[in-house]
Amino acid sequence: MAKTPTLRIDRLLASMGYGSRTEMARLAKAGGITLDGAEMADVSQRIALTPDLPARMQVDGAVLDPLPGVVILLHKPLGMTCSHKEDGPLVYDLLPPRWRRRDPAISTVGRLDKQTTGLLLMTDDGALLHRLISPKRHIRKTYRATLARPLTGAEGAIFASGTLMLEGEAKPLLPAELQVIGPCEARLHITEGRYHQVRRMFAAVGNHVEALHRESMGGLRLDDGMTPGAWRVLGAEEVGRV
Repeated sequence: MAKTPTLRIDRLLASMGYGSRTEMARLAKAGGITLDGAEMADVSQRIALTPDLPARMQVDGAVLDPLPGVVILLHKPLGMTCSHKEDGPLVYDLLPPRWRRRDPAISTVGRLDKQTTGLLLMTDDGALLHRLISPKRHIRKTYRATLARPLTGAEGAIFASGTLMLEGEAKPLLPAELQVIGPCEARLHITEGRYHQVRRMFAAVGNHVEALHRESMGGLRLDDGMTPGAWRVLGAEEVGRV
């Protein structure tokens, strides 16, 4: 059985963006940090990072944020960028401001371009992030595309062939599954994550994607009624579906 990790209270809270270790010591002395209802005046104490800790600990009158290793499911809105550095609205702006100061930082699991909406995962778990974006995983992702021109009927066979080459690349795409929804609308299932892949696939067959929405990733889908910009923290069982 793996040993439960422990960490000093001040180091834990500083890494979660609550403030400096000095600020955490000051807050604790003022009675602002409690565990199971008891004040924790000494933030040099080590504490076990158990899954139930956020429910047991309060900081400045509020329950503790999710511990390091958090995984977030977010409905990415149109016009937001999956970046820490670019100008304009960022997906990180949708999270509580304190979460921008977490260390390790929360990052997106892959990216959706600015004009693509839908399911986006975010995490501060570097090992999990690299495992999920590894090209060896072949995680199935489903996109709904609205197209500028009607489908010809040949696209499904071309995408499924495993021979389609994208412009500027030397390796063909893995087979992908196309489901026709309407004359100018289709659902595409892919198992790779190449740069702007879905848009480039339709461009390769003479069409243009006007709107693109990711519906699912692995066994995860957006919750019913989850509006653009909404997000929630995933449980361990849900993370295991990816």
